[in-house]
Amino acid sequence: MDASIQGPVLVTGGTGFVGSHLVERLTGLGVRVRCLVRRSSSLQYLPAGKVELVYGELAAGEGLEEAVGGMATVFHVAGVTKALSRAAYFQGNLHGTQNLVRACQARGGALPRFVHVSSLAAVGPSPDGAPLDEDAAPHPLTWYGESKLQAEEAVRASALGRHAVILRPPVVYGPRDTDVLEVFRSVARGVMVRIGRGESHFSYLHVSDLAEALVRAACSEAAPGRTYFVANPEPASWSEFAAAAARVMGRRLRTVTIPFRVAYAFGWLAEAGSRRRRKPNIISRQKVLEARCRYWICDVARARAELGFRTRKPLGEGVAETLAWYKDAGWLKY
Repeated sequence: MDASIQGPVLVTGGTGFVGSHLVERLTGLGVRVRCLVRRSSSLQYLPAGKVELVYGELAAGEGLEEAVGGMATVFHVAGVTKALSRAAYFQGNLHGTQNLVRACQARGGALPRFVHVSSLAAVGPSPDGAPLDEDAAPHPLTWYGESKLQAEEAVRASALGRHAVILRPPVVYGPRDTDVLEVFRSVARGVMVRIGRGESHFSYLHVSDLAEALVRAACSEAAPGRTYFVANPEPASWSEFAAAAARVMGRRLRTVTIPFRVAYAFGWLAEAGSRRRRKPNIISRQKVLEARCRYWICDVARARAELGFRTRKPLGEGVAETLAWYKDAGWLKY
């Protein structure tokens, strides 16, 4: 890194999966950290006594002036990865971002370095298997991807744009994640589910590597105004990913292929259940559309060249570490 991080820093989403790992990394570096949290949020993964809390709500615009006041760097990690409606995705990802950007601009004084967590979904899948780079024309496939792309555009169009760094991670896994956990639970039962007959390939990233990429984005003198894909340099197939987990758990895997139309109908039924419970599920028609695509892969050359970013967790090591955490936490039995 060509500079030290400018503190103090604000982290949104600090109680969540990615945000909590980022907070751990920052406090380990001795950086003063403030987190914007809901009053209903669990604080169990925040380092005790090392984080200042400001209570508020991004989508409602509550507490943001206090949260951004005096901050040299803002990490905008909070977002919605599953929701009951298109409006809910945009409320959580676009409107929350717009409110935070406005608060940063309205506070007076120098604008902060703004590190924004977007997603490969903002660009969409590769149509032909060639890794997408940052100059690829965006074609988001789902409501999630659309909302993340519009959030990016809101950041770039603001006065913060020249101070902002946008990172687009792909599939992120690691301790505390609840989404890829469902894949591991299936493997623990000895089953890998495939939608359609073709093998799917995807870029991936361990959460500790994403935390490092975020820190580098905040430190690099080359980063402001730039967008980066961050991922392991080589993609994996879901068969390879499941096999890595099966080796750790001592399972023999059976692949179950589900036709797209059947999976889509099942996604509709899962959504109906989610609406009754008023809680979104990882299984939905939107997620089935994503799973149907064969290539969710990106090119990480720019992040390597400009941020000096290198991943540290190869697939086997990252999966083993993640499964050990799930087992210790009681989230997974094998």
